Amino acid sequence: MKPMNPLSILHESLRGSPIIWKGEYPYFIHPISDGIPRMEAKVLRATRDLIVESVEWSKIDLIVTVEAMGLPLLAAVGDATGKPTVVIRKRPYGMEGEIRVDVATGYSKSTVYINDIKPGERILIVDDVISTGGTLEPLLDTLEKMGVILQDIVIAIEKGEGLKRLNRERPNWPIRSLARIDIIDGKVEIVD
Repeated sequence: MKPMNPLSILHESLRGSPIIWKGEYPYFIHPISDGIPRMEAKVLRATRDLIVESVEWSKIDLIVTVEAMGLPLLAAVGDATGKPTVVIRKRPYGMEGEIRVDVATGYSKSTVYINDIKPGERILIVDDVISTGGTLEPLLDTLEKMGVILQDIVIAIEKGEGLKRLNRERPNWPIRSLARIDIIDGKVEIVD
């Protein structure tokens, strides 16, 4: 039996993901985005490999993610590449230069805090999911204002219109996803 390629492994893991409703918002549950149900190591490896193989590493100084579910990807990609990593956290630390950013998902609002990212650094942002773009957009705006170079932005799973909207409204932001899904008749479907 021929081994599955990394994209097929990610796609297969997405099919059959449970759906819950948060008000009017359909929320799919997947190990990459939620840490449950339990993740097979091959799914994390496949997602890591898709990211590692698609990035021009000579142009990256730092890998960044947002707490919390970007952390497994950040750790796996950082380990595979040897590049330093930074987590944008959901609580303040009071470090010198800390920057507060208000963000909103499809179902909640929160604040995140940027520390230890310097002007001129060429960053790769990795994250688990983009739906509305409500978390990513204010972060990218803030990072740009800080003088950071948004070299590459890779989101594991795309759901909804957020990525398309951001690509249309902000074509200078290099945002892409590994897998695009939709929820059709209460089930996760892979969209090409």
